[in-house]
Amino acid sequence: MIYPVLEVIGLVNRFGAQLVHDGLSMDVREDEVFGIVGGSGTGKSVLLRSILGLQRPQAGIIRIAGREITQMTLGQLHAVKARYGVTFQQGALYSSLTVLQNVQLPMIEHVDMRPAARDELAMLKIRLAGLPADAAQKYPSQLSGGMIKRAALARALALDPKLLFLDEPTSGLDPISAAEFDELILYLQKQLRLTVVMITHDLDTIFRTCNRVGVIVDRHMEVDTIERIVDHPNRWIQAYFHGARARARSERHGA
Repeated sequence: MIYPVLEVIGLVNRFGAQLVHDGLSMDVREDEVFGIVGGSGTGKSVLLRSILGLQRPQAGIIRIAGREITQMTLGQLHAVKARYGVTFQQGALYSSLTVLQNVQLPMIEHVDMRPAARDELAMLKIRLAGLPADAAQKYPSQLSGGMIKRAALARALALDPKLLFLDEPTSGLDPISAAEFDELILYLQKQLRLTVVMITHDLDTIFRTCNRVGVIVDRHMEVDTIERIVDHPNRWIQAYFHGARARARSERHGA
């Protein structure tokens, strides 16, 4: 049986009396860019943490490459984590390490490599993420916001994953830098045959990069192509895709 690259079935997440997800389901197909959007407090980050095995849901099934992860031990999860890359909203780089050392962390954790080979591979990932070679010896405090995003992306690509998770990849970037980052993701997705799952609120990023979109509303998820999701009758979805920000975007792009 061929499974989706990522499958979530009937996910339930609760914190005390607060029910965040109530039977949320989604699937991500190979080689697509899948966007996740939703209002504040809808549990986008909670969903990502559940998928990454950082917290265990109250109910539901999560499969990555056909393997059900919600009941795995830490040791079993460790092996699964080597198969995907992830970037977090603020980069989550270690401030006391250089960019090169940050990129090497997944290699040290998961692969037995000679230091020279590790240096060479890390430099390849740094250049692949669009950073100059001299960025490798810089510390996060010496980087711009856009460079931090790229350094985090280089680390996420360290182990040649086929599945890449991006948490608000263009937040905090100016429109030009955000568009350049979107183009980089599309380039890498095609060249490396990546399946990309991104949480984003950026309409430009959604329309520029995503094949399908999952919108978290009413503790569930509505999933469709970008062309069809804009016509979904849900009030929040209509407001999101046709509200003031969406109209401003249409005016900017001459639509």
